[in-house]
Amino acid sequence: MAHSLLVKGVKVDPETRCSHYHSEIDRIAIKFFCCGIYYPCYECHEAVGCGKSEVWPKERFSEKAVLCGACGHELTVNEYLNCASTCPACSAPFNPGCSLHKHLYFE
Repeated sequence: MAHSLLVKGVKVDPETRCSHYHSEIDRIAIKFFCCGIYYPCYECHEAVGCGKSEVWPKERFSEKAVLCGACGHELTVNEYLNCASTCPACSAPFNPGCSLHKHLYFE
């Protein structure tokens, strides 16, 4: 559980870091479109997820799909993609390298 929301994965800490991504700034979880469950990363979803990964379609980018592990704020996909790797609620930094994997989560 991270801020009262279930976050599944491999060795998930209270700020949503996992065994795959665990630097100080790795502090988001993404709600996978296919199953509606938060995971810290695509590798955690592959390991313990639903087995049918689907990306968020553009027409649903206004829905909450990203969790800040620092404060528990849920961001819409649009908010996350435009937040400059900083939580809009608590200013905690997110890993800017996550943008390299956005195609795995978002259309």
